[in-house]
Amino acid sequence: MTNRTLAIISYITLIGWLVAYLEYRKSTDRSPLVRYHLGQSLGLMIASVVLGLAVGIVTSIVPALSTILMAAGLIPLILAIFGIIAANNESTSPVPGIGKIFEGKFGFINQ
Repeated sequence: MTNRTLAIISYITLIGWLVAYLEYRKSTDRSPLVRYHLGQSLGLMIASVVLGLAVGIVTSIVPALSTILMAAGLIPLILAIFGIIAANNESTSPVPGIGKIFEGKFGFINQ
C-alpha cells in the first residue's frame, strides 16, 4: 500500500487504524505522513470515545437534551472527513479543533 493509502485508512475505524499501524511498522521506509496521520486519527478516536461518554452522561441526567446532543455525535465523523482529505492531499495539517492537542503525543508510533 502507498503511504497516502495508509494515512487514509488510519481514519477508518479502529480496524483500519490497526491495519495502517501494522503496515507502517512492517515497512522499511517509515513515512512521516503516515506517522502523523496515525497520531491524528488515534487522537480523534480517543476524543470520540470521551465525547460519547460525556453525551451519554448528560443525556441520562437531562433526557430533554438528547435530540440536540445526538448532533454532537456527528462531530467526530466530520473531523475524520477533514483528516481523510488532508491525508489524501498528502498534507500534515492537524484535524481542526483538536488536532494540535495530539501532535507528538503518541511516542509508540515513532518507534
